[in-house]
Amino acid sequence: MKPPTYLLVALLALFILSCKQQVNQKDVYEGTFDQEQVFVIGVAGFSHESNTFSTQPTGLDDFSVQLGVSPDQRAKIFFASSSAKTMNSGYIEGAKRFGLELYPCLRANATPKGVVTDNAFNTIMNEILLQLRSGPKLHGILLNLHGAMVVESYPDGEEEILRRVRETFGQDIPIVVTHDFHGNISPKCIEYSDVLITYKENPHIDTYDRGLQAAEIMSKIVRGKVKPTQFMVKPPMFLNQVFLNTFSEPLLPIVTESKNIEKNEKILAASVAGGYQYSDVYWMGPSVVVVTDNDPGFAEKEANRLANMLWEIRHKTVFNLPEPAEAVKLAMEHDGRPVALIDMGDNIGGGSPGDATFLLEELVNQEAKGWVMVIADSEGYAEAEKAGIGNDFEFNVGGKMDSYHGKPVYIKGLVKSLHLGRYMETEVRHGGGRYWDMGKTAVIQVEGSTMDEPNLLLLTTERSSPNSIHQLVSNGVYVERQKIIVVKGAIAPRAAYEPVASIIISVDSPGATAVNPKYFEYKHVREGLFGMK
Repeated sequence: MKPPTYLLVALLALFILSCKQQVNQKDVYEGTFDQEQVFVIGVAGFSHESNTFSTQPTGLDDFSVQLGVSPDQRAKIFFASSSAKTMNSGYIEGAKRFGLELYPCLRANATPKGVVTDNAFNTIMNEILLQLRSGPKLHGILLNLHGAMVVESYPDGEEEILRRVRETFGQDIPIVVTHDFHGNISPKCIEYSDVLITYKENPHIDTYDRGLQAAEIMSKIVRGKVKPTQFMVKPPMFLNQVFLNTFSEPLLPIVTESKNIEKNEKILAASVAGGYQYSDVYWMGPSVVVVTDNDPGFAEKEANRLANMLWEIRHKTVFNLPEPAEAVKLAMEHDGRPVALIDMGDNIGGGSPGDATFLLEELVNQEAKGWVMVIADSEGYAEAEKAGIGNDFEFNVGGKMDSYHGKPVYIKGLVKSLHLGRYMETEVRHGGGRYWDMGKTAVIQVEGSTMDEPNLLLLTTERSSPNSIHQLVSNGVYVERQKIIVVKGAIAPRAAYEPVASIIISVDSPGATAVNPKYFEYKHVREGLFGMK
């Protein structure tokens, strides 16, 4: 039996409407681009934030990298990151929206530490170049770099990376680079790249957006829709890490303006980088980079305008923080909880070892109550594991990596629990990472604890930046009940701790990432930078 004619007409109408909706949805999702030509974009990454004051060099084993991996395996690893909110996931989404085919190559990164060895740098760079050359014909290259890498033989690691890539592929291929907000950008990096973009936000919760932006600009370049011209200005100033929170004064208005000027169709990107004060290199300090569509004069004008805004806030960056003893006293006296003490001198994300004991010593000496602290001490963990859960613990904790981060502190208590040390962050926090691993972890209930005011010391086998409160929560710590939380970071942890802390106190603590310039002897930075003294 044939269906009635009116039913066939109705079904046909629904089919046409469905097709039309699918086309419209595709246009919205992927943008308007030429479907006939396939544009293949090589993607590689090599990131490290190098602290030249750290005594621990960064070798090949420190990098999360697998050499000799097949193209199929690389693609599987690369596209598995699409569920996060990182730079790579931004690239992936951008490729979908703007009609690019990505060819993933090596991605190497290491937790911030000391200068990168020549062996590590050359091994990784040789592999990146080999993979980029061995693939299909490339129409462009996306490079996920940091901006503050220092190598034994190269004071500016990114400059050397870009020089080698440009020398290998010539002047005609577009190179779009993404940098961390803490990049110390040199003029040569601008010369060797077509477009350089930095994170706008610190804590870094816009990494995904910057990857998306980079992919969109690349799409326009390879299709001949734009011709990027970029200009950089480096105001003669030192921006202390203390003032690099882009969500508050004095940087907030400047970062907001960098976002506003991108609404102008002539401007492809506007970046304000805060710099990285722990790399003693010539180009250390803040930078402004503006990229326009074939208008170098406009790029120069807007870059100078943003740089002048930076220069005008210099007197608002006066350094005045409490030292460890005063900070602990202030935390104990504060009416509210928890109080987050930011251990600036032992900022793991800036290259410190994560085992500084200056604040731990004060917590013990001042008989503070209800505190929690994480120390990277694999020997301490081994001692806890040997003792076993519920048994006594006595050990000299921390201060083992070098002589700059305090002496070991005698801790007596009991082993409360042992953990694998892996956890997940579901919100977009610093860097956009989702899965974290701080190595095997022991929770020590320190002598003097009560049920209401537990003093808890977490001993980990790996350094791990405290970018998520789940570092504590996953190990059975009730964050909101603690009186004092010691956070070994700088600005990055604020995205996680500002929502829960009653107050955050940045501490002028010694160490490889001390924010007080008095602790360091700079030998290579430009002379006369405002804020160095």
